[in-house]
Amino acid sequence: MPSNDTSADVRLRSARAFLFDLDGVLTPTVEVHMRAWERLFAPYLAAHRVAPYTVEDYHRLVDGRPRYDGVRAVLEDRHIRIPEGGPDDPPDADTVHGLGNRKNAEFSAELAENGIAPYSGSLRLLDALAPTGIRVAVVTSSRNGASVLKAAGIADRVEVLVDGIVAADDHLRGKPAPDAFLDAARRLGLPPEEGVVLEDALSGVAAGHAGGFGLVVGVDRGAGADALRAHGADIAVSDLAELLPWLPTGTPRT
Repeated sequence: MPSNDTSADVRLRSARAFLFDLDGVLTPTVEVHMRAWERLFAPYLAAHRVAPYTVEDYHRLVDGRPRYDGVRAVLEDRHIRIPEGGPDDPPDADTVHGLGNRKNAEFSAELAENGIAPYSGSLRLLDALAPTGIRVAVVTSSRNGASVLKAAGIADRVEVLVDGIVAADDHLRGKPAPDAFLDAARRLGLPPEEGVVLEDALSGVAAGHAGGFGLVVGVDRGAGADALRAHGADIAVSDLAELLPWLPTGTPRT
């Protein structure tokens, strides 16, 4: 974070809540997701004889979106039309929901086999937030939020979780719409301007910006700092430990 960014400094010090994305911000589950999406779409797109699936497709079309929206985005980009289906479609169904459920099965298998650990800098930030009284929420499009937090050993650090299951139950629009972040702020009982959004996805920083949050921090895990700023990030960092010098000190807030 630039040392001369006084405005960001003030907003960080005055924040009452940090609202974290999960995948790519707190945990490197983005790597698990990327492998799962590739395992889904590499053979599928090859069978349709269209442009192959790439890492760029992940950042451009999938990252930060709800799972079924990611499926739709890739299919639309390749001009592939298939039935929508429904959430209960089996993973082998050639429908939007079937493909989304197939991707989730691939993700669950990867997580069960290899586990997950939080980024060290992110864990340091969570540790530093605890004595300040700053509230912590996780806002993720993934339906696996609870299982990832548990596998990473940080579930007890999170007061509010708004994940894909909550979003579906409450009919919240996916990122880049701000609905899920605003819902988390409401659950914390705080106005958005008192919260800091931390996101690595272009759609996520756009959601934080659209929601009117006090500060939007872009975490550059591959999307690029310039692209994150262009989509709504106020500042960009490569590791959340970079924020430690700007955290408040002293009496915990109530």
